[in-house]
Amino acid sequence: IKSASEPDSWEIIEGLKIGQSNVQRPDKHEGFMLKKRKWPLKGWHKPFSSSSFSSSFVFFVDNGILKYSKSPIDIQKGKLHGNIDVGLSVMSIKKKARRIDLDTEEHIYHLKVKSQDIFDAWVSKLRHHRLYRQNEIVRSPREATMRSFPPSAAMESPQPAPSLCYKGVYLRMQSKIANSSLPSYSNGQSKVVAWLQESEEMDKCAEELSRCQSNLAELRRLLQSLEILQRTQSAPNFADMQVPLSDSMSPVRLHSSNPNLCAELVDFQPPVSRLMDSTECASDYIKLQEDFCTIAQKAHSLLKSAFDTVAIEKEKIKQILSDQEQSEPSAQICSLRKSLSQKDAQKIMGIPLTQQASNESRLSMSESVSEFFDAQEVLLSASSSENEGSDDESYVSDVSDNISEDNASVTDNVSRQMANGDFAGSAFRNGRRICLPAPCPDTSNINLWNILRNNIGKDLSKVSMPVELNEPLNTLQRMCEELEYSELLDKAAETEDPFERMVLVAAFAVSGYSSTYYRAGSKPFNPLLGETYECIREDKGFCFFSEQVSHHPPVSSCHCESKNFTFWQDVRWKNKFWGKSMEILPIGTISLVIPRFGDHYEWNKVTTCVHNILSGRRWIEHYGEITIRNMKSSACLCKLTFIKGNYWSSNVNEVQGFVMDQEGKVIHRLFGKWHEGLYCGVPPSAKCIWRPGSMPTDYELYYGFTRFAIELNELCPELKDVLPRTDARFRPDQRHLEEGNVEMASSEKQRIEDMQRARRKWNEDNNIRHEPRFFKKVVDSHHRERWVSNNTYWELRKNPGFINMDPTLSLW
Repeated sequence: IKSASEPDSWEIIEGLKIGQSNVQRPDKHEGFMLKKRKWPLKGWHKPFSSSSFSSSFVFFVDNGILKYSKSPIDIQKGKLHGNIDVGLSVMSIKKKARRIDLDTEEHIYHLKVKSQDIFDAWVSKLRHHRLYRQNEIVRSPREATMRSFPPSAAMESPQPAPSLCYKGVYLRMQSKIANSSLPSYSNGQSKVVAWLQESEEMDKCAEELSRCQSNLAELRRLLQSLEILQRTQSAPNFADMQVPLSDSMSPVRLHSSNPNLCAELVDFQPPVSRLMDSTECASDYIKLQEDFCTIAQKAHSLLKSAFDTVAIEKEKIKQILSDQEQSEPSAQICSLRKSLSQKDAQKIMGIPLTQQASNESRLSMSESVSEFFDAQEVLLSASSSENEGSDDESYVSDVSDNISEDNASVTDNVSRQMANGDFAGSAFRNGRRICLPAPCPDTSNINLWNILRNNIGKDLSKVSMPVELNEPLNTLQRMCEELEYSELLDKAAETEDPFERMVLVAAFAVSGYSSTYYRAGSKPFNPLLGETYECIREDKGFCFFSEQVSHHPPVSSCHCESKNFTFWQDVRWKNKFWGKSMEILPIGTISLVIPRFGDHYEWNKVTTCVHNILSGRRWIEHYGEITIRNMKSSACLCKLTFIKGNYWSSNVNEVQGFVMDQEGKVIHRLFGKWHEGLYCGVPPSAKCIWRPGSMPTDYELYYGFTRFAIELNELCPELKDVLPRTDARFRPDQRHLEEGNVEMASSEKQRIEDMQRARRKWNEDNNIRHEPRFFKKVVDSHHRERWVSNNTYWELRKNPGFINMDPTLSLW
């Protein structure tokens, strides 16, 4: 823990200690504080004053729950902007900056106070309320649970009637048919009408699903109750509590909101009163488990009954449709037969059917969504900026002109080499690997708190982590992974309409996040200064290379060329740990040029947050706003919002957006989830623009890698003689981890990092500045520093070849 004598450092506020009880109820406290805006890097809300009253927040803490709203009157009326359980949060302060940060796992609250006296008062009050709240949770976990998660708040919203919730589509179909002219239907269609109007089983199914929904809501409340007990010191190791009370008790398991207690547990012998409290907590925990199992059995029974009902009704309608098909084949069936015949013909001609089907399912702008969207499931609210004029889009980057001109010949040259087969055999093989050599290692024995406790609020890029926490890819390869769905850009290059073209670019921007969904458990290797990576994909038609161009601050740059597009980006990553969560803030710009139309798109990245770093199930979310502009034309603009939710909410991972013209009129609406797909339009007639491919077998055992990620670090024999020695595939610690040799990976990682520190010191002592080999720094008209390709990589690769060049840098 940082001492109070270090005002520039973050100090973690201690929580309830073992044996500490009878914490006096604290007085309520109210006052004004600044709260950082919803999205990172957007600044602070204005301080309270008569002229900016609506932009400030008043905070009110009572019994360990911190509430905030726009004004004291709003708090009295119950109109809250939010509330924070201080007892279940990691609280850290920075005295010199008068900062108070509260990490609740689901959200990170950054608060600031203008006056030192007010700051000291708030810290004192919050400390007292936090101890009181933690003691309350320990002594009365069930009551504390109800206070944190009241029944009224257990639902995301008031539950609609079953007829609206589960029978929406069914009733709409029934209503349309009932209002239609029955004589116009064929014999088979009349049977469908009769089935829809007379079937009572569907009514029964809807009622069962309604009851099941109530049971699921109760299960959710019980899960939250279990989590409360597990996340506090009241949840002992029940496996060890079967022994008599006179025997030694197992150490009490503490939540990460009070992690400093762990060291005190080893030699502590709890008193009898504490043992009684632990026994009561164990009883509460077991009772909750029994209730959970009972409700789960009810939900399972109802779901099984509903499933059986749907299966029976499905067979009925299948029989009706079968009778109809025999009597009069429908136009859709004829069309389907024709399409299948064409596919068979293409397959005979040698065109891979699976590849076509995959591409068409992801890129189709004309296929409707296969699912029905009920009214309550997807509601796109109009953005406040939809009817406003767009931001200033008149500026054009000077860099873009230079890059476009310089890369035109290089792109043509690379495309020509690919067409001539210059890269064949050395980069592309039909049979790429489908599995990693070894599964990911067990990380349960790593005490992350000992590593991170002194780095609250700091940039973690400078902190060395155990190799077991890494995945066998680095950031340079992760940048290439964003091109997994480059087919979207190929499709955009064939689309004449600029608004539809923007939709496809937006889908590509969203698709780059999909591979992170199962990757919260590990982090990529930090590239060494001067490290590179190359990826040539003739199946996708692009050539990619990247380089670590700066170490402090860490900056990664990449460049990708195709006959249809040129893509590049330079991104600086800031990783900050806040006690329970880690925020990853990217600073930089992504650029895309589509030569056929002269388009030059630019957009930013959103913030990434990994929750439950120290305990519980880790999960990852992305939140913020992406603005995509065509720097060569102000005809259209796209805005995407990655909505910040929580693990329990229905809108977790949700993305909403729109494409509008230069007058601010919305042309296309976009919605979906970044890990499931993106849709264009309004449900239920929305069209699927993109959806991710299926995951490989046993992906959970292999770092959550997608098929594309599995292939990125493969080093086949024919590549060894053409890649530069700085390529990430040659990095020994990463290779050892991929092969499952954790001990060697750890040893090599330490050696490589020591070598890099020695190189840096030698360069500083000799006043030598590192110069990247394949990128150059430029400054655009808006005084933004950018790293762009110097157009030498592919030429050097071809002549004289990297194997024939003296290595300028020995990284490992």
